[in-house]
Amino acid sequence: MSSTAYFNGEYLDKDDIRISPDDRGFLFSDSLYEAVRSYQGHLFRIKEHLERLSHGARQLKFSETDFLFLESVQKGLIKKNDLENEDAVTYFQVSRGCAPRRTHAFPDPDVDLTVYAKISALNTDALEQDMETGINVITVPDERWANCNIKTTGLLPNVLAKQAAKKAGVEEALFVRDGYVLEGSSSNFFMVLNNAVVTAPLSNHILGGITRKVVLEICRENNIPFQERAIRKKELYLATEMFATSTSKQATPVIAFDGEKVGSGSPGPVTRQIQVFFEREVEGLAT
Repeated sequence: MSSTAYFNGEYLDKDDIRISPDDRGFLFSDSLYEAVRSYQGHLFRIKEHLERLSHGARQLKFSETDFLFLESVQKGLIKKNDLENEDAVTYFQVSRGCAPRRTHAFPDPDVDLTVYAKISALNTDALEQDMETGINVITVPDERWANCNIKTTGLLPNVLAKQAAKKAGVEEALFVRDGYVLEGSSSNFFMVLNNAVVTAPLSNHILGGITRKVVLEICRENNIPFQERAIRKKELYLATEMFATSTSKQATPVIAFDGEKVGSGSPGPVTRQIQVFFEREVEGLAT
């Protein structure tokens, strides 16, 4: 069954949308994306998502860098797809546009950006199951480019890492660079060590996740000790808890890595505490 999507200023049937093979997003991954969650029709942290999209556009020197109008686009997609009473995720993608010739340098003069958005209802039963019981992960070498802080669609290393996780029968892969754990293929990573929540610091090697930011706010506001610092892989064996964060899965416990049990092998009390505070953030959207 098709749905209504947004393409270059119009709401259209998704199956009727056609993107040119000359689009630079298709040819070069010269494009950015965001995924924004809505809870029962209420948008979660959309301004932070769109600010990150605008930051990426400035970094890539797009001809336009203001995407705050996409907030109304998401609201329109929720309404047109009858998702006011469901949890959903809206996917936004912006490319440099369709150039007349395939050349690596930017089109001169500038062409119009390609702006696309779609929305999908979430299978919350599966997500809640993972959040309740926890997931397993593996570690993989980080072979990504050096600007992981820009949310581009050039995700082939992430795709390969996620496929490696799937082949291993687990849910996520953690990137390790020079002996340090950075983040997951589609998530940020946290561990609990000596009763403190620890996550890698912001750098060009990780994406500044919006959910990551929310978790650190929760820690700060509720006196949960936390550190943003480099995490050595060998420290994983000492961690009493781990969890991964993302737009769709909030804070999901990690109960094993590379076949090694984390702590007791069950979601721990700090992770549970953060989950409770996160749910309060979500409940606050409706007030």
